[in-house]
Amino acid sequence: MGVTRLPQRPRASTSDRRRAGRESARVGADARSGEPLAASWNPIPEPPDPEIIDEAEDLDDVRPRRRRRGVLSRYGWRIYAVPLLIVVSALAVFQTVRPSDRGAATGLAQPRTAVNPAEPVVTEAPHGQTFGPAMFSADLPPGGPIPETGARTFQVLPGTSPVIGSGTLYRYTVEIEVGVQIADPNREFGSLVQATLSDPRSWTNPQGGGISLQRVDASGPRPDFRVILVSQQTAREACDYSNGVPYDSSCRKGDMVYLNAARWVRGAVSFQGDMGNYQRYAINHEVGHVFGNKHVGCPAQGALAPVMMQQSFSVSNNELHELNKIADQGTSIPANGFVCKYNAWPFPTGGTGGS
Repeated sequence: MGVTRLPQRPRASTSDRRRAGRESARVGADARSGEPLAASWNPIPEPPDPEIIDEAEDLDDVRPRRRRRGVLSRYGWRIYAVPLLIVVSALAVFQTVRPSDRGAATGLAQPRTAVNPAEPVVTEAPHGQTFGPAMFSADLPPGGPIPETGARTFQVLPGTSPVIGSGTLYRYTVEIEVGVQIADPNREFGSLVQATLSDPRSWTNPQGGGISLQRVDASGPRPDFRVILVSQQTAREACDYSNGVPYDSSCRKGDMVYLNAARWVRGAVSFQGDMGNYQRYAINHEVGHVFGNKHVGCPAQGALAPVMMQQSFSVSNNELHELNKIADQGTSIPANGFVCKYNAWPFPTGGTGGS
């Protein structure tokens, strides 16, 4: 049996072997450098790696498009869900923090919801007992702050008036103690004093015996008397608080009419909170002393109190009788049980039928 031998491959020449070695070395280098050995099946080239794009300065036009695709491909629908969850959470927190919670956090008073309780939560004072039944009529009523002290020097307020009434002329100034603070002295004190003393229900009424009044100021002639609003302490010193009746009052000493600012601000129990009429009463009462009038009592049960009755202390004869035991007020007041109604004027009808 014969042996068939395959044809032997011709041996390459030395130059051919060297050429093949160089080709093999080149192919190995290409493989190591990452270059493809064959054409890609995909005709669209793969985009560059995003990290390479971010660092490449000459690929700015590629970076935004590749980055958006990278975010969407990585997070998908979740990129829209996160902002939606944030909005929903914020709304839930806003609904949770109620107005009362915000008030507590900031220290503000918490409003209460309107209710209709079976019993009143708070009630007004009974009629005729504005300051409570336990309070003595001569006490200074409770209220806002009062001018307690002043400089004991006085300032004339500007303002003048024509002569009011007919008969003997009395000129007066309106003044305030330095240091006594009220909102508008000219209007709240100066104008009120002038309007009161110019009113036909005051002392210039013809039934009074024939006097006239005129307000002057610092630039005018010397006054016959001075109406002065003074602090509580100055009034107490001038009106014998320590040696007389130990209750705040106003008074007249010589040509000085001292109106107590504590009473001016708070009034008197007997006036039941009617500050306007109390202030007019205080003016008329103390100026009445300038014309020689003394204290009197209540003339009849339920009548209007005479302006010279000590209404700052009481409109009850029995109470004034007891106060006279502490310090003589110059007139005997009978303990006859009469109680008057408060009144601000010496001539309440003014001669015209009005009140």
